[in-house]
Amino acid sequence: MGDAILAAGGGFLLAVLWFDLMFDVQALRAPRGAPVPEAALASIAGYYRRVTIDAQPMPRLVGIVMAMLLGALAFGAGGWDARRIASLLLLGVPIGLALTRVFPQARRLALREDAGDEQSRLARGIAWAHVACLVAIAAFLAIRVTA
Repeated sequence: MGDAILAAGGGFLLAVLWFDLMFDVQALRAPRGAPVPEAALASIAGYYRRVTIDAQPMPRLVGIVMAMLLGALAFGAGGWDARRIASLLLLGVPIGLALTRVFPQARRLALREDAGDEQSRLARGIAWAHVACLVAIAAFLAIRVTA
C-alpha cells in the first residue's frame, strides 16, 4: 500500500513537471547565448503567472503532496535500506530545488519586472532545473514501481 501511495504522489509530481516543461521548452529552443525571443518569454511568463500567482491555492496543493511524500518516506514503517535512502534522495533533491530555486524564480519571471536578459536567464534556469527534476522523479518512480 505504501508503494502505491508513493507512486501516485510521484506520478502527480511528474505530471506537474511535464506541464511546466511544455512551456519551458521554448526557452531551451533559443540559441545558446542569445536571448529567449519575447514571444516565448511572454508565453512562459504568462504560464508561470497563472500557476504561481493566479491559481491559488493550487501551488499549496503541490507543496502538500511534496511534504506528504517526504514524510511518508522519512517516517514510514520499515528499515532504512538502500531503496528507501535512494528514494528519499531522488525525491528530496528535486523538492528542495523546487522550493528554494524554481518556484521563487518562476514567480519572479511571472512578474516580468526584470530586464529581458535576466528574464531569459531565469527562463533557461527554470527549464534546466525542471529537466533535472523530471529525471530524478522518474528515477524515484522506477524504484518505487519495480520493487
